[in-house]
Amino acid sequence: MTPSQPSTTPAPEPRRRRAPLLVALAAAVVAAPLGLAALAGDPAASAAPATPVAAAQAGTWQRTTVPVAKGDLTAVAALSDTSAWAVGYRLKSATALEAVALRWNGTTWTQESTLPANSFPQALAVRSAGDIWAVGSATEHWDGSTWTTRPLDRDPAGRVVPDAVATAPGGRAWTVGRAMSRSVKDGVPAIQLWDGTSWKRQTLPDVGTGELSGVTVVAADDVWAVGTSYTADEKTPQTALLLHWDGTAWKKVTAPGPAGAHHWLTGATALGAEDIWAVGGAVSGGSERPYAVHWDGTKWSTTTTPDVPDGRLRAVGRAADGTLRAVGGKGSAPVALQWNAPAKRWQHITGPGVVVRGFTTVPKSSRLWVAGLATHGDLVPAVTRFSGTS
Repeated sequence: MTPSQPSTTPAPEPRRRRAPLLVALAAAVVAAPLGLAALAGDPAASAAPATPVAAAQAGTWQRTTVPVAKGDLTAVAALSDTSAWAVGYRLKSATALEAVALRWNGTTWTQESTLPANSFPQALAVRSAGDIWAVGSATEHWDGSTWTTRPLDRDPAGRVVPDAVATAPGGRAWTVGRAMSRSVKDGVPAIQLWDGTSWKRQTLPDVGTGELSGVTVVAADDVWAVGTSYTADEKTPQTALLLHWDGTAWKKVTAPGPAGAHHWLTGATALGAEDIWAVGGAVSGGSERPYAVHWDGTKWSTTTTPDVPDGRLRAVGRAADGTLRAVGGKGSAPVALQWNAPAKRWQHITGPGVVVRGFTTVPKSSRLWVAGLATHGDLVPAVTRFSGTS
């Protein structure tokens, strides 16, 4: 429940986190977080041709109508084929935004509510229709009738900017991002736990500056957070960051990646304690390429991805039919990959047709949702559904 960014090639510019694309227009009125995270690369994992593999995709992407004419949709999450939510922004005027929550009833999207002013939701986690978290510049909880702001715990490193959220057993939730005092350059990874009453800051190992962009929960004592470690200068590559919670402490785990190249992680999904996937991007030949790694219970390994220019990945998930897909892309060039287990490689398939901002699988269904912006038009929110074979 997404992400990213010395030699003769310019160092990659840190990615803008999933802040609203209309922030530049609204900056005069509201101070939306423009947090940055590193963007980077994995040339060794880029070998297959970028031609979409139509035969591998049994299903189609279809646009659905949303009740927001102009704005941005940043996250989507689903409980079933008839219950899904999306959050984002409506552009009310040249200088005003309104944060909104939409709900899918199996047939149409309607606006369920508006979020408190200056919420700027960037990520969404849905446990039930009456237990939803939206995080961004503020951390909001929906109880089925009202959004309530739940302030994050103070962090000595500065203001906490969450970038992802996930529910956990026992009514708990995890949010990850960064804490910064002045700018993204001095930001450090930050994690907080909702214990059922309040958010609690977590003690992390010293990993230097950086950001966490994704979190996935296996169990109360098995949680993974993924992101990027920043570097002090442009000659040193930014690298993927992996942190693991064992129920007692957070520990850093070495992330595999191409030596001497920028690489980063943006999203992750847990299919089991010994089956974790994380995706992001890598810089190869001056262009961003897909980067994906897998945890088998013992070690993380790099997986083979196709050579897709501007193919940074934001999110990954497995549908009920067992198909594992990852989505992302840069700007108006969306990308979708599908895991080919027999060949042990990712294949390029037809993309969702929207600028990817949020992604979710649907429990007990082969369908997927992608939320974001239309690839054409001026800030046109869009939600696309992938309908599979089951």
